[in-house]
Amino acid sequence: MIRTFEIEVGGRMMSFETGRLAKQAGGAVTIRYGDLVLLATATASKEPRQGVDFLPLTVDVAEKAYAAGKMPGGFFKREGRPNSEAILAARLCDRPLRPLFPKSYYNETQLIITILAADEVNPHAPLGIVGASAALAISDIPFDDPVGACNIGYIDGELVVNPTYEELETSALELTVAGTADAIMMVEAGANFVSEDVILEALKLAQEVNGEIVSHIREMQAEVGKTKWAASEASEAELEAKAATQEHVGDAIKEALKLGGGKEAREDAIREIMSEAKSELTSGDEAHDALHVQTELYSLEKEAVRESILAEDRRPDGRVLHELRDLDSMVGYLPRVHGSGIFQRGETQVLGVLTLASAADAQRLDNLSPITTKRFMHHYNFPPYSTGEAGRFGFTGRREVGHGMLAERALRPVIPSEEDFPYSLRLVSEVMESNGSSSMASVCAGTLALMDGGVPISAPVAGIAMGLITGENGAAKVLTDIQGAEDHAGDMDFKVAGTRDGITALQMDIKVKGITFEIMSEALEQARNARFEILDHMEQTISSPRTELRDGAPRMTTIKVPTDKIGMVIGPGGANVRGIQEEFGVSVNIEDDGSVTIGGTEADKVQGAIDNIRTMTKDIEVGENYTGKVVKIMDFGCFVNLIPGKDGMVHISELSDTRVPDVQSVANEGDELDVMVVNVDQNGRVDLSVRARIEENSHGDHGRALEEAVGRRRPNNRGGGRGGDRGGRGGGRFDRDNRGGGRGGYDRGGRRDDFDRGGRRDRRDDYDRGDRRDNYDRGGRRNNRRDDFDDGDGRERRPRRRMITRDRRDR
Repeated sequence: MIRTFEIEVGGRMMSFETGRLAKQAGGAVTIRYGDLVLLATATASKEPRQGVDFLPLTVDVAEKAYAAGKMPGGFFKREGRPNSEAILAARLCDRPLRPLFPKSYYNETQLIITILAADEVNPHAPLGIVGASAALAISDIPFDDPVGACNIGYIDGELVVNPTYEELETSALELTVAGTADAIMMVEAGANFVSEDVILEALKLAQEVNGEIVSHIREMQAEVGKTKWAASEASEAELEAKAATQEHVGDAIKEALKLGGGKEAREDAIREIMSEAKSELTSGDEAHDALHVQTELYSLEKEAVRESILAEDRRPDGRVLHELRDLDSMVGYLPRVHGSGIFQRGETQVLGVLTLASAADAQRLDNLSPITTKRFMHHYNFPPYSTGEAGRFGFTGRREVGHGMLAERALRPVIPSEEDFPYSLRLVSEVMESNGSSSMASVCAGTLALMDGGVPISAPVAGIAMGLITGENGAAKVLTDIQGAEDHAGDMDFKVAGTRDGITALQMDIKVKGITFEIMSEALEQARNARFEILDHMEQTISSPRTELRDGAPRMTTIKVPTDKIGMVIGPGGANVRGIQEEFGVSVNIEDDGSVTIGGTEADKVQGAIDNIRTMTKDIEVGENYTGKVVKIMDFGCFVNLIPGKDGMVHISELSDTRVPDVQSVANEGDELDVMVVNVDQNGRVDLSVRARIEENSHGDHGRALEEAVGRRRPNNRGGGRGGDRGGRGGGRFDRDNRGGGRGGYDRGGRRDDFDRGGRRDRRDDYDRGDRRDNYDRGGRRNNRRDDFDDGDGRERRPRRRMITRDRRDR
């Protein structure tokens, strides 16, 4: 039966539909919010998975191209592996739901969230969490604690529930919160220097919204939910193995933790205890299952860490609760790269490496959001050697994607705008060794690399990971700078990054209920103090960004050209811009608003390209002198390239101050000519004169030479009637009113090619009349003007002289 349930969230209706789609799934819910539609399904195996001591839960988010009316890219034209945004959305869904399954539940469970329609208005990540929670709630899977989720923005001093993509562009906060009716379970945030007080207020508002969503899901569960099947209980063999392990090990693990010192020494001691216990307990007549013994050994280690902290305020490495591990950092470690920095906190070490490139190298995003490019990228790599292990290498896992994005969010607010710093930036964090909080160490190493590379960041950013251990009767201990063992044994992993002015990123995962806002406030305050201490240390290494880029880094300069000149810079088929790139060895990126960014590793070549573009786009004016190369020879003159993409014509009569019988007697393709601009017509066609330059050099008067050259173009300065020699046609190409001279020795014959009339030609850029030029082909009149002048009887005849009436001549 199809049922629909509705609730108002953030001023818009959120509807839940069941019973229409995916009816064979354990639970399926279709959610609509605006025009955003997604399907969430939950399915699980009825039998526990053997040989595992963890919850085999997988969460997948499928972004379908058709949801936004797009065609998938690639050869096969279908969706491939999930993009980073889908992976991050899946992690957001996994983190609050995983801790809420029964402890003894080891069944294969799969949640799939499919985006069916995307409106490019509402982000789908929080809706996916709500959908997955609702699908689990109405399914037969043993999950009885629904979760609500929402986004909170901070715009003009006001908190906004579920801001749209457009609103997020001006929001100082993008906070995603998931929680049950009683407790916050997960927090993910990016912020522009927001205070701790604003964060707490946003968390409180989010929990109010989440409580309403959870109540709605419970109502839906009561009406359409399936009967839950029971999770498997601990077997008698498991209970016996647990008791035997506790008795055999006793306090040995607690004593090993008191050794203090480094991670390796503690782990070696604990490993030896565990190895001996497994050997004894899994052999002989009363042998226990190895998996049961191993699971209990890990539980004993976890409890030993917790008891030591709660009872004695003693941490595994001997620090007090608020104490940071030893800090060390350096910059400029690597040659040739564009920036590098090493940050070490205890036994966690990260190498940050910066690469700068042109804006054209920005990442193009293929997802369902309206954001299509990203110029700042941070990538996080966690090789197996960082923990002293051998394992799979070269594959980017979901954890690496998530940690990389957290550090990227932390650093993004301090990255200069493209107008101020016209580069694409890529930061890579290589985790060299890890004992907790490598993502926050990546923030610090990334800051050092940016400053070493000369990126003018607005402020240095540091990150710290906070932890929490809770006990009976409300006891709680907040830990600063947690390490691996404390992360594993603790109840909260709370990462905070920011500058001295405020928070830029936040991530929190809570494994238990009952964490109060007072505890969160305490954790935020301790994180602030630790952040300032780390910033103090980093500023001793490098106090501000370098004023110059590193050697080998590209030099990027942005100039503006008139929008109507963009086509000239690009050239036909991109010929001009390619020519600039090849000649100067630079990159050129052109925007629609006329912004042109030129980048290269050599400053002089970058400047050469800039000068070339400025010359190319400048307006050619009458009276300017140029030295240009002859690019085309015609019977009536030649074409000279003045600037890239712009040619002018020198008529044969202006090639010299003496009579020129043939163009090629004074100019050939490739020759350089000194010319003066004597006319630019309304279509931008340019007339040039060599004669004017000769005369200028002769008498030294530029104005006089220009005036005379312009005067030779005037109708009343062509002189004479039709008598006398035409004198090389004496400048008559500019006007036919007075053709000057008689026919003399230049009989026009049949308008042969070698006596082209010049001035009658169509004044296009190349002065070529197209189809009316070659072979005297004039379309329908061709039979009267055939090339061989054959009348069809096999005899060649001299073409009849064409009579020109005064009306036609005077046109």
